[in-house]
Amino acid sequence: MRFHFSPKTPLFSLSSSSITSLCLRPFLPSATKSPFYPSLACHVSTGGNLRMDSTSPDPSSSSSVSVDSVADGLKNQSLREHDISNNNNMNNENKKNNGKLSLEDLNWDHSFVRELPGDPISDSIPRQVFHACYTKVLPSAEVENPKLVAWSDSVADLLDLDPKEFERPDFPLKFSGASPLAGAVPYAQCYGGHQFGTWAGQLGDGRAITLGEIMNSKLERWELQLKGAGKTPYSRFADGLAVLRSSIREYLCSEAMHFLGIPTTRALCLVTTGKFVTRDMFYDGNPKDEPGAVVCRVSQSFLRFGSFQIHASRGGEDLGIVRSLADYAIRHHFPHIENMSKSESLSFSTGDNDQSVVDLTSNKYAAWTVEIAERTASLVARWQGVGFTHGVLNTDNMSILGLTIDYGPFGFLDAFDPSYTPNVTDLPGRRYCFANQPDIGLWNIAQFASTLMTANLISDQEANYAMERYGAKFMDDYQAILSQKLGLQKYNKQLVNKLLSNLAVDKVDYTNFFRALSNIKADPSVPGDELLVPLKAVLLDIGKERKEAWTSWVQSYIQELVASGISDEERKASMNSVNPKYVLRNYLCQSAIDAAEMGDFEEVRRLLKVMERPYDEQPRMEKYARLPPAWAYRPGVCMLSCSS
Repeated sequence: MRFHFSPKTPLFSLSSSSITSLCLRPFLPSATKSPFYPSLACHVSTGGNLRMDSTSPDPSSSSSVSVDSVADGLKNQSLREHDISNNNNMNNENKKNNGKLSLEDLNWDHSFVRELPGDPISDSIPRQVFHACYTKVLPSAEVENPKLVAWSDSVADLLDLDPKEFERPDFPLKFSGASPLAGAVPYAQCYGGHQFGTWAGQLGDGRAITLGEIMNSKLERWELQLKGAGKTPYSRFADGLAVLRSSIREYLCSEAMHFLGIPTTRALCLVTTGKFVTRDMFYDGNPKDEPGAVVCRVSQSFLRFGSFQIHASRGGEDLGIVRSLADYAIRHHFPHIENMSKSESLSFSTGDNDQSVVDLTSNKYAAWTVEIAERTASLVARWQGVGFTHGVLNTDNMSILGLTIDYGPFGFLDAFDPSYTPNVTDLPGRRYCFANQPDIGLWNIAQFASTLMTANLISDQEANYAMERYGAKFMDDYQAILSQKLGLQKYNKQLVNKLLSNLAVDKVDYTNFFRALSNIKADPSVPGDELLVPLKAVLLDIGKERKEAWTSWVQSYIQELVASGISDEERKASMNSVNPKYVLRNYLCQSAIDAAEMGDFEEVRRLLKVMERPYDEQPRMEKYARLPPAWAYRPGVCMLSCSS
């Protein structure tokens, strides 16, 4: 399979044939005026080094995969309850209001600190931290009369937290880091990563401090993390703080993505610190003071690809940390892999020769790598489905759980442009543009697999198989998503390719187009001059030639609808359930930020409420579905720097 994104080839014209190799374009900054590069076959070679070949294997040597998703197969195996520490027994006497808890009664468990090696030094002095997964450090952001800006009742419910706790006078103090939270054991995680394709060495939590893990009544593990709470040993030359502008964006987008149905970290609350933070948003020598803020991020884990990479890169005794960290992750977050039955073999021929067999039940690390690859592929496919561009897909921003994490520059497609990137730092190479995201996901998986090979946890065959599964899973999920968006029962490659080409030529709004498409009737008798009437609001200012191109496409589309045999009403309801009317466009964020910086937080809260129901019509809220105004295309709104 090859990922072909070229100016002459419609976006996502991917082969649906059997997987023979995964193809990876070299991401070279400014190599050409076009953001698209030739594909290369990607393999991981023995010894843990990434090897790129200019040719791919003969398709006749393709492996035959008998399951759609290895991860799903593993999850269906018999599970036994994974290890839960003694303090997970909930004290019913501490519960109140239908089982909801106060802050003091939250059920803390500190498995990360308890089970993994830590830094013997506990301070926030920027430095290299060796042989450790974390450093204990206290929040240190300066605070003066902090205020609660926004909060999430649904996230509080995940923690069994009584939503009335948001009303406590000391709540902003506790979640700005100014006052300790009972039971917390704060730390910053050590990790490294590839930034824009180049190994950057130690990075780590430079402005995020994890408070610990909460075990809820369902025995789910949730980590609480304060972003913008002050310096850590990983802050390098920065201050460890965050501004209100970027905090609002992260808070709103993580919640908006959740309600779109896309795996993501969550946000419990957002508080202002009452102090100002100096930021040079465009790195142009013009810093200004901005209001400071802290977001409380929530995730089942904040482990990243880079969490493993840093220790493998250092070699020696640190290779043992890679294994310990992998064991920890599998034990707590992938227990179905830890406990899979070897009697239920999951073995696959790689096609290299008769002896090349990958048995996922004989090596839990291989099974784990495959599941991470598939989760990542599924996540990227979902991003493509809603037109989301992450903006900074460095390996330190890739979750092993397949979650969207670290919202810096991001953007939803307005005018459809495959080369769109929301990150000014990404210009002119556009490594992380919308069209590149599937290949970047693969490239990052290759780095992760190479890390595990370096630690002797998986073989090169197992690494290549994981990448193969990434490609197959992405194709399966992406084709299913596009079929659902079009209201079709099966994927039509030619129809999709022509549609995406038309969208790109006419710069059509991605979100509004698919929402409007549900108004097309499966009626081949509609006169040609009336076919585009349902799309009039989204096909703006197109000339005669382009109208003919769109009319031709709609005619082909109607033929597919007629063949499906689904009623117009049923199809419309189905399409509207997967094609959102509301997405968090950057200009909507900016409007909320502008008001918040003047002390008015109502627009932040109102916008959050709209994004909690993205697929509903929401009468009187239609303005949030409008096309961006002219001012939305200025720097600082449609495109941001990595620090934003």
